[in-house]
Amino acid sequence: MACIGIFDSGEGGLSVLKEITRLLPDEKYIYYSDNAYCPYGEKSPEFIQVRACAITEELLRRGADIIVVACNTATAAAISKLRSDYSDAASDAVRERVLALTGGRHDHIRFIGMEPAVKPAALGTKSGTIGVLATAGTLKGSKYLNTKGSVDDNVRVVEHVGRGFVELVESGFLSGKEAESTVRASLSPLLQAGADIIVLGCTHYPFLLPVLQQVAGPDIRFIDPAPAVARQLVHVMSEEHLLLPEKAEEALLQSSEPLPNSATASTRSGDSARASSDSPSHARSGSPAPARSGDLVHHGTPAVTLLSSGDPAPLNHLFSMIYCGR
Repeated sequence: MACIGIFDSGEGGLSVLKEITRLLPDEKYIYYSDNAYCPYGEKSPEFIQVRACAITEELLRRGADIIVVACNTATAAAISKLRSDYSDAASDAVRERVLALTGGRHDHIRFIGMEPAVKPAALGTKSGTIGVLATAGTLKGSKYLNTKGSVDDNVRVVEHVGRGFVELVESGFLSGKEAESTVRASLSPLLQAGADIIVLGCTHYPFLLPVLQQVAGPDIRFIDPAPAVARQLVHVMSEEHLLLPEKAEEALLQSSEPLPNSATASTRSGDSARASSDSPSHARSGSPAPARSGDLVHHGTPAVTLLSSGDPAPLNHLFSMIYCGR
């Protein structure tokens, strides 16, 4: 059984965790929410790289065998740095670093990142215009710009920052008038431009999909890249011998199945740690703030340890909404 590390600037990466656990319910998971520093969208690439490296090392020390960067902004800013520092087994420095962090379990670590699904949207559009909703950091990143540059010249790509989307999700406001007005403000320019397919370029945004669909109407399609990320994780785990071939095949066969309604979870008594004396405003960016939430043990699948650099309550709440329907 492998241990899969997943991190995001906040709770949005739970949308990716949901897809991964649907395909791989029997693995162990550690999810790290860096909500003390959320959102990442307006942070500098250098700041995000420092955070990504610090969180990576925390996940490796806690037993992660592979890491999913479940954040488009962090992928854009930091995944090249992460792969340079932790993935190249041919580098003596990398080998020594990873062997030390993993207690000799691994000499390199693979990373799976996010990529806005611009190409599938371009292939599927009928109007010739696709929209991209993302954070400012993602839209400025070279990964996104390179992907956008490869799109057919006959397809127009229009973009808009989902202003306030991350804050809505982090606060648990997934419906209601405030959510609707916030969504409408950022979605309207894309609809007015004629986009018939809209790519969700931030892992927080799928949690607002019911509101997005309500505002956009039935003729607009939205693309969430999380299912493709989950499939890519299965392929890489198979390559790294972290997943048996028959398990990988079984997982990929589930890729079009819905999330089972029977998935349940309960928090062990005493798992929610007291708030650390280090407040988020005083936490150092070079090392994760003390994790404030504990192991969530599932009666069934999956088994997930939830960690956060800030207040654990939003993470626990959204997790319970996903897996317990609460």
